[in-house]
Amino acid sequence: MKKLAVIAFGGNALLRNNQKGTYQEQLENVMQTCKSLRQFYEQDYELVIGHGNGPQVGNVMLQHDAGEKQYGVAAMPMDLCVAETQGSIAYMIELGMRQVFHERGIDKPVISLVTQVVVDENDPAFQNPTKPVGPYYTREEAAHFQATVGGKYAEDPKGNGWRKVVPSPKPLEIMNIDTVGTLARSGKVVITCGGGGIPVIRGKSGIKGIEAVIDKDLASALAAVKLQADQFYILTDVPKVYINFKKENEQALDQITVDEAKNYLAAGHFTEGSMAPKIRAAIFYVENGGKECIITEAKSLEDPKGGTRIVPN
Repeated sequence: MKKLAVIAFGGNALLRNNQKGTYQEQLENVMQTCKSLRQFYEQDYELVIGHGNGPQVGNVMLQHDAGEKQYGVAAMPMDLCVAETQGSIAYMIELGMRQVFHERGIDKPVISLVTQVVVDENDPAFQNPTKPVGPYYTREEAAHFQATVGGKYAEDPKGNGWRKVVPSPKPLEIMNIDTVGTLARSGKVVITCGGGGIPVIRGKSGIKGIEAVIDKDLASALAAVKLQADQFYILTDVPKVYINFKKENEQALDQITVDEAKNYLAAGHFTEGSMAPKIRAAIFYVENGGKECIITEAKSLEDPKGGTRIVPN
């Protein structure tokens, strides 16, 4: 049986710093990222792809807000905004993967699934928003929006500015994950859990959406566990994980155990809204049967020694 890899596209695979987020910019970024995945199909892997949507869902929320204020078009709730970005981003990833296959004469289906992910409505994350969405602002702009529009804003740990932060509850269940596995194991590239999945809760009346953005790395890690993936990759904008990041004693990590990862996390080496969620996702995957999680940038995928590997103790 072929091996299965789950790959979580980070925001950098879609939209990079100092870009406006035009369709052409995002499509070119996606195309480059998809081309970097060639090693997987050359090595006969099956692929399941998850992706982030932080900048995109924030922009969609701004568009809805402007439409309501200027034209009286009702703004949609955040869960519907997540669904919108699932569809639009998956469309671009499909285009990218199909183009790569076309260039190499490979006949391989690519399927996108609108995916709901169950969360707990009592998750403490709803009382402590930490997930960054939307564009970067100056301190003054963020303070203005917080005072006039509402919401919470926090400074980006990489120094890019300030962004709105929203609740990010823990994913508990991925709807239709068995179907994802069936499709992937039968030779289809499957795009799922986009933006961490559309957040829904189970109630007495059934399933309903809730306003939040689920961390895409943790949702992809849950998918990797449920699918019993052989490898789990988290693509970001740095080649490796670092401790003492951007300090004089900065150190890149080649391989660490789960316990080492936990110790570094507890020591505050990884910031929220940046590397900390990725480390937690890696720990979750490895502690639940995964062989290793690799955190790296897309262009380092072809380097056998590239990235940081989180492995069992």
